[in-house]
Amino acid sequence: MNRISRLMLGIGLALLTTVGVIAQDEPTTLTVLTHDSFNISEDVLAAFQEETGIEVEILRGGDAGQIVNQSILTAGNPLADVLYGVDNTFLSRALDAEIFLPYESSALETVDPRFLTEDVDSVTPVDYGDVCINYDVAYFEENELDLPSSLADLADPQYNGLLVVENPATSSPGLAFLAATVAEFGEEGDYTYLDYWTELVENGVLITDGWSDAYYANFTAASEDGTYPMVVSYASSPPVTYDEEIGAATTESIVADGMCFRQIEYVGILDGTDNLEAAQQFVDFMLSEAFQADLPLQMYVFPVVEDVELPELFADYAQIPENPVVVDPADIEENREAWIQAWTETVLR
Repeated sequence: MNRISRLMLGIGLALLTTVGVIAQDEPTTLTVLTHDSFNISEDVLAAFQEETGIEVEILRGGDAGQIVNQSILTAGNPLADVLYGVDNTFLSRALDAEIFLPYESSALETVDPRFLTEDVDSVTPVDYGDVCINYDVAYFEENELDLPSSLADLADPQYNGLLVVENPATSSPGLAFLAATVAEFGEEGDYTYLDYWTELVENGVLITDGWSDAYYANFTAASEDGTYPMVVSYASSPPVTYDEEIGAATTESIVADGMCFRQIEYVGILDGTDNLEAAQQFVDFMLSEAFQADLPLQMYVFPVVEDVELPELFADYAQIPENPVVVDPADIEENREAWIQAWTETVLR
């Protein structure tokens, strides 16, 4: 090999080495597909990114039902590495489609045992809340309206045109509310859940595609243009409406027996990810004290990790129903499509 050849070889090796160093130093970008209401404090996320060298990209894809459907349609070639926000109403659909890679976080030992099921080998519980009716306190006071104390009351003419709910085909709180009505009124007999929904429609209920539209566009307590003082939301939503001038939240939840549905949200690693190790680290991070303590005032849900101290505002105004409706995910999976189809034919056609 002559001098010029040796020189060119040396330059080539130097370039390869430099490229290798650059490639090695490039941070991993982890994409998290989640619902529109996802939020996290900048400093909490920044600390995770700095500690791990992982850059997190948040991809919001609508409501829980929509992000699950998107993930099923792109199974094996996912839009993201991680899916957060699948809840117990849509969980079985996701598991049956086998969109998740198995992973059991070592941090599961810190989780309240109530949320540890056989599914934790595929998805990890992160938070929980109860889907309930939220109401505009001022509206009810100004109009001297009594609060409904049961689902049946919502069909009373005095509440005509006052309630907005979400479509159960595209919204997890919508599906949760539908499941609560099935549990309350049943599928057989002289008066079923479909009869109940027929009465709700006759009583002027508004149906929206997702929670964000229902809450922020139509609920009187959250939108200047809203005209509906009751909305299907969460018993943990009122803290977000705290008004310093009056020293109280402007909304409250109706937590009467049988009117709320217990919802649990999960995170899972999508099959097809190229960033498995980073995805596992992010799942662990979601069970960390920093993330769990951040949940209440960012997404207005309760942490699943035991002994996480709740912020005072959240502890004062978020509510936990004594007797929420709890439906086995397997029962939801077995009946969900039939419920939704029958609901659609009754309500939307």
